Amino acid sequence: MERKIIISVERQEKRIAIIDNGSLEQYFCERPDHTRLMGNIYKAKVESVVSGIQAAFINLGLKKNGFLYITDITKPLADYKEIIEEEAEELEPTRFKEDVSIQDVLRPNQEVLVQVVKDNISTKGPRLTTNISLPGRYLVLMPYQKCFGISKRIHNQEERERLRSIIKDFRLPRGAGLIVRTFAEDASKKELIRDFKYLMHLLKRINHNSKRQSSPALIHQEYDLISRVIRDYFSEDVETLIVDDKKEFVRISHFLKFLTPDLKSKLSFYAGKKPLFEEYNLEDSIERMHKRNVKLKSGGYIIIEPTESLISIDVNTGRFVKKGSLEETAFITNKEAAVEISRQLKLRDLGGIIIIDFIDMPQRHQRQKIFRLLLEALRSDRAKTKVLPVSDLGVLEMTRQRVGKSLESASSQTCCYCGGKGLVKSISTIAIEALRGIKKFLRKTENKELSVFLHPKVASYIFNQQRQEFTFLEEEYGAKINIEPDANQHLEDIRITKGFNGAQKDNRDFA
Repeated sequence: MERKIIISVERQEKRIAIIDNGSLEQYFCERPDHTRLMGNIYKAKVESVVSGIQAAFINLGLKKNGFLYITDITKPLADYKEIIEEEAEELEPTRFKEDVSIQDVLRPNQEVLVQVVKDNISTKGPRLTTNISLPGRYLVLMPYQKCFGISKRIHNQEERERLRSIIKDFRLPRGAGLIVRTFAEDASKKELIRDFKYLMHLLKRINHNSKRQSSPALIHQEYDLISRVIRDYFSEDVETLIVDDKKEFVRISHFLKFLTPDLKSKLSFYAGKKPLFEEYNLEDSIERMHKRNVKLKSGGYIIIEPTESLISIDVNTGRFVKKGSLEETAFITNKEAAVEISRQLKLRDLGGIIIIDFIDMPQRHQRQKIFRLLLEALRSDRAKTKVLPVSDLGVLEMTRQRVGKSLESASSQTCCYCGGKGLVKSISTIAIEALRGIKKFLRKTENKELSVFLHPKVASYIFNQQRQEFTFLEEEYGAKINIEPDANQHLEDIRITKGFNGAQKDNRDFA
């Protein structure tokens, strides 16, 4: 298995791709104007308590108040029950009664230490918890909950006992607990101790900041995208980690020296003239992630339709017809679809309620095989999932943890042509693609005068928000670039021609 992590750094966007045997398995993107809150810890103030929904609105010092349910106070291990094997004799019972009310726990203007567990989604503010957890590479420290657990994904009993014997000697603060992550499998005692010391240092800093800051205030900020991906995905089974930015390369090198020195030799800097994502043929794969239809190798396809309340996935045979029975054709297509659906859920970071309409399978054993196949494909998914068996009608219901915006909601906006019935790419996304298209055009032509025809909204965005990047391109290539607003052009269309005002007939479109 050849796994690579590809990191492309641009002024307007950082992108990360995880490739497995040449196939794009996961994709991450972060922009300066899209602030991620998940994992941040705040010293906050209770704005209001709403007994009808047993929740409170919490002032974090942000534009939107956070949302704190009673269960995110009284059930400290709820978020970990699916992934750890709890040691029941070491669990400290919660101090709250089962029937406790939100008014018994919180009152307006009360100060409270909270952590964001879900980012802003649509009109909803961030979801919060008072049960703070601090993830390291191998361990998760639970500062205010006495517990001990080992990831269920570590199956070897001898390895579980080895880890348990190491962790039991760690001196935890009173009332604190520890969870062993899947990454800890085969980790040395030295690595585990280093991770534990880091978490203890982090906790000390959080406690210090909490005492000296007035609410509302940010007490601890979670790692940025690149650091999180390295912490959570960069392991021995990754062949190489490639980055195309020198400054980021140095920062990652220092980070690895502290986090996991043994993997530092796998870090490499890409200095090629061709953009890194083009070098690995990733742009087409990323573009396909925005499409509803996903083709299967057999000739069948799936249709992914996100809605406000759930995500609908429909499986179709398409042009695939297996010689023999229609039943066999359906079963083969469903098998292929189950694996691809698991991949698409991770790629697009889709969450919430998901309904999968497989092609009808009259045989019960076939439905069971599809169910088990999907479960197996989801084992590598770090998001928590719950899957119900395939019904007699071929419908499968599942849920997948949703902690932030999906790829579609983060990079798209409500369509201005259809009045909200569909989606088009956001103006910032199209502007970034236009700048990439200009750069690609300039690399392939000696003509340094060109015109770029864009929808007026995209042209305005480049003039105002991306002017510095636009000027940089002209200086870097010694070019003169004329941006032509065209009201008749579709919002997503990008047309680049040689010369000014389309004077040259030889033109290229970058859609």
